Amino acid sequence: MTTVAGCFGGRSVYTQPKFDESRSSSRFTDPHNQTLSQIHNPSFSDEYRKKIEEKLTLDSEGRPFRMLVFRGTQKSSRKSNRLIDELRKEDAEALRNSVTKTSRPRRLPKREARILDAPYLMEDYYSKVIDWGRNNVLAVALGPVLFLWKWENGKVKKLLQVPGEDDYPASVSWSHDAKTLAVGYMDSKLQLWDAETSKLVRNLEGHHRRVATSSWNHWNSHILTSGSKEKSIINHHVRVSNNVTSRIKAHSGEVCGLKWSNEGNLLASGGDHNVVHIWERSKMSSSKSLHRFTDHCGGVKALAWSPHQVNVLASGGGKEDGCIKIWNVQKGTCIHSVDAKAQASEIFHSLICGLEWNRHHKEILSGHGFSASGDGNKLCLWKYPNMTKVGELQSSNSRILDLSQSPDVVTVATAGADETIRFWEAFGPSGDEDSVSHLAGLVSLKTSVIR
Repeated sequence: MTTVAGCFGGRSVYTQPKFDESRSSSRFTDPHNQTLSQIHNPSFSDEYRKKIEEKLTLDSEGRPFRMLVFRGTQKSSRKSNRLIDELRKEDAEALRNSVTKTSRPRRLPKREARILDAPYLMEDYYSKVIDWGRNNVLAVALGPVLFLWKWENGKVKKLLQVPGEDDYPASVSWSHDAKTLAVGYMDSKLQLWDAETSKLVRNLEGHHRRVATSSWNHWNSHILTSGSKEKSIINHHVRVSNNVTSRIKAHSGEVCGLKWSNEGNLLASGGDHNVVHIWERSKMSSSKSLHRFTDHCGGVKALAWSPHQVNVLASGGGKEDGCIKIWNVQKGTCIHSVDAKAQASEIFHSLICGLEWNRHHKEILSGHGFSASGDGNKLCLWKYPNMTKVGELQSSNSRILDLSQSPDVVTVATAGADETIRFWEAFGPSGDEDSVSHLAGLVSLKTSVIR
């Protein structure tokens, strides 16, 4: 777990613990359940492997912990199965009610559907540590290692491991075809990796400090935009030798949020100096933005374009703000602002680390964290456009760090400071008669051993 090393200018600074290879490798095994002693690696001495094995963390039943595996004993698995059955019945009932004339409020699940152990998950507000691709594979950065976790069968593959102790992935972003993964690092590198072959495609030059955010353009799939702690935004053309097509320096703080619009013509950028910029794709060579929004009182990492209305953007503020703002970027106006902290039960409010729109219904989900009692570490579902709260999903006593939505728009994954990844059936089925909930896939995992 990371620890708070200090606070500078209202920002919490975290120190990353030394990566324990034994803890990582013992939790992350191949399909044959090989331990470190069974894996031949000539670069490791016998003495080193022996020390690793001596430090192997065991669970209460004397078995090695494994990384990115479902929690729970066989007994708790039966409880989880009953919970899944209950959630499926609730979803089916909601679907039946949706086609009747009488409209009832949609019921949210009482808790997460699944929990994965994710040791060495970075506790850093500015990092983007998970991303769910259209191939239904979740990319997860755990310390210096980046894993690919397949939703359908729970299989895990190690994509890369960073050598050394001072560098690790700070951002991950799938391309739209889910064949390439963009990985930004603490030491300023930005790389493209082939997910199928697990090979490095190329290095993208240009940054000099941490790259904590990146976004692929929807209109031109060869354009990747990245933001850095050096306060710059770079547009990269990934198919040409000189990858930098334009560089923008308009933010006076770290660029911690980037999101291209669904049409690919507009880019939203957020910084830790509380400012949101809107950029036109055709004018990215200029440092003059289309709009500059200064209404937030905290850093802006959470950005999400509406799938229901063109030119509508949602943004979420950090610890000193706690507000969700809806913008009409055509007019340059704020059309709605929700003070999430005012609706909380405690004075010490929480920051907003992520926003995800429901593409099936006019709703938006917000992820919160950093509350005093832990009650503020939750997901909140809001009805759009009036922004009334539909309900809450309580996470854990540790804050939520990041959100990512499944390709079928039913499930949302959250990365938590308690080193877990939790899966929530937050949005439910689309309402179409032939729609199938992602819970069907969860039920198929009942035969798997839940660790």
